[in-house]
Amino acid sequence: MSYEFITYVKNGRVVTITINRPEVRNALHPPANRELSSAFDAYAADADAWIAIITGAGDKAFSAGNDLKYSAQHGMADMQLGNGGFGGITARFDLFKPVIAAVNGLALGGGFEIALACDIIVAAEHATFGLPEPRVGLAALAGGMQRLPAIVPPKVAMGMMLTGKPISANEAQRWGLANEVVPAAELAAAAERWANTILECSPSSVRASKQVALQSQGPPLEEAMKKSYPLVGDLLRSEDMMEGVMAFAQKRKPDWKGR
Repeated sequence: MSYEFITYVKNGRVVTITINRPEVRNALHPPANRELSSAFDAYAADADAWIAIITGAGDKAFSAGNDLKYSAQHGMADMQLGNGGFGGITARFDLFKPVIAAVNGLALGGGFEIALACDIIVAAEHATFGLPEPRVGLAALAGGMQRLPAIVPPKVAMGMMLTGKPISANEAQRWGLANEVVPAAELAAAAERWANTILECSPSSVRASKQVALQSQGPPLEEAMKKSYPLVGDLLRSEDMMEGVMAFAQKRKPDWKGR
């Protein structure tokens, strides 16, 4: 299949999926989300593909998350994502093949949530990670609010989520978010090294290990993400949500009303 907003390259057992919208910091609009969904469908269905690496085009951004300028122009209703949720992976709970995130810059909002949904994160030294949604009247609804507190200490997670401020790659490694931090020029090689090391293991063992790890820790993540949270419903109906999106698009400070 040909893609417009991503690339899909298979080399032996390894698939590399690249978000290819560098002009908008690899932010995702619905068409890009649907292409990522199709790409992860293809990876899941290919018996000869054992590992996937996801990254972003260019050297500035892995992904800045949801394309808010597109949302400001087209509204928030057009959010059909395809299978697997945002980025084709954040709500894909039946994929037990490994996925490595090669984070080559900004990983913000939904971009950070894509990385959190991966099994291993390799980051360039200049990478940053954050959930800035509250700063634009949104919330990290693609698993960030569930995954982040399960990985880092609670106060670190709350500090990130309540302020919307990002952390550096070295901080991410310190708190266990990133497996390895390398110079930008070495990022692709580092991700491939991780993939090749995994390939030394039995693929059946790898997939069984991932399934048990994901399904044996407390309430299932899928259940936690599907649960109804009243305040999230209030947020989605609020004036402030669209105000945040419009303020971002218009490059002005939001005028919050609290309603």
